[in-house]
Amino acid sequence: MSRASPFFYATARPDVDSLAILHLKRDSLIPVTLAKTSDEGYAEGAVTNTRFGSFPHTTLIGLEWGSQVRASRVDTGSRGRKGRGKDKDKKQEESTQNESAPPSSEEQGGTKRSRTEGQDTDLLEPPAKKQKQEVKSVEPALKPTEARPAEAGTGFIHILPPTPELWTSSLDHRTQVVYTPDYSYILQRLRVRPGSTIIEAGAGSGSFTHAACRAVFNGYPSAKRQKIGKVCSYEYHQPRVETLRQEITEHGLDGIVELTHRDVCNDGFMLSDGSSPKTDAIFLDLPAPWTALQHLTRDGPSPLNPDSSVHVCSFSPCIEQVIATCAALRKLGWADIGMVEVQNRRIDVRRERIGLREEGLRGVNATAANVEEALERLRHNIQPQGQKRDQGGVLTKAERLGQIKKEAEERKLYKEGRLVHRTEPEVRTHTSYLVFAVLPRSWSAEDEAKAEEEFPLGEVMRAS
Repeated sequence: MSRASPFFYATARPDVDSLAILHLKRDSLIPVTLAKTSDEGYAEGAVTNTRFGSFPHTTLIGLEWGSQVRASRVDTGSRGRKGRGKDKDKKQEESTQNESAPPSSEEQGGTKRSRTEGQDTDLLEPPAKKQKQEVKSVEPALKPTEARPAEAGTGFIHILPPTPELWTSSLDHRTQVVYTPDYSYILQRLRVRPGSTIIEAGAGSGSFTHAACRAVFNGYPSAKRQKIGKVCSYEYHQPRVETLRQEITEHGLDGIVELTHRDVCNDGFMLSDGSSPKTDAIFLDLPAPWTALQHLTRDGPSPLNPDSSVHVCSFSPCIEQVIATCAALRKLGWADIGMVEVQNRRIDVRRERIGLREEGLRGVNATAANVEEALERLRHNIQPQGQKRDQGGVLTKAERLGQIKKEAEERKLYKEGRLVHRTEPEVRTHTSYLVFAVLPRSWSAEDEAKAEEEFPLGEVMRAS
């Protein structure tokens, strides 16, 4: 049985060797494997450095998921001192050689004089100073105690459990990434569910691979379970295959993903042992997907499931690719051919409050809402401040802001103002065209006879 994947079974708290996602801000996430010790030269052990400061892993292990963690001051220890270490080793070798050589008579006399002089100076030194020197000589030999690092005050992060969505946002772009708005719609249109088998051609960075694993997962391979969900992934680029295979092993997806290094356009979709994956769905993220469709037929050795209809999706950024793919699908007998483009936008809905009574509050426009408020503020500015109100004076700015904040506590701010909205200015996604099609299962004369025998037409008509 494979190791339980953190993408399927999230622990209550992160532990040593756990995969965690460090959330710096909405569009900046870092995947980290937590460890207590490392050879990077930090006294605190393993440390992750970000734009918001340094975060020792000892401050992250054992926290609840979603906790906010502040940056810490770290001791670099021997970090960056490799060159100095070589000089130090040379000096130590020279000193050992000098100590092993026999001293001359003059050196012996000089040594004796220095010892006697040292004894005389020791007698003259106060006891407190001698004790301080002894403590300094003993301190390096003591084993440092583990203590929580002090806060640096440079920023904070949130520690989150790994999910396919967070993993996609934190990916190092080895290729163009299939983002959450696209792959969530693709998996729904392909009717992928627990226990399904899906082919992915063009694994790339592994974004769609992780999402597909969660969609098909219904358990790990075992003797009792006959049908398990499986992702058959193909990639022709050898370095990307090696990187993705390492990630699959680290994430505990070995029993779910079968990664194959192959050019599917020329060599087809059969497994490495020559058997058929009997897939229920296919996702093609290829430069020329129409060249791979020739291997997705029901004639001869086929990678398709013979007992059900098969759904396919092609992910293409150019309309010329879409035209060529649709033409190949029609020629090969695919049905229900259609194209979709996902345009995902986040909408920010809020209430806009304008007026002088909003001065000093957060998220408002503290300008005059009308002419009357503007004239009132002008009269307020020309009147003397600091005097008593019965003598013609007005409130100071600090007094006015304090009064506004006090009144705001009694107001229902969530009901005030105009309801406005705006769309997200930038959307992190890979805009492409999605071509969908369905290949019905093959239906022979034997299948027709078997269906007529099981469901006689006369009985069906009488029942209706």
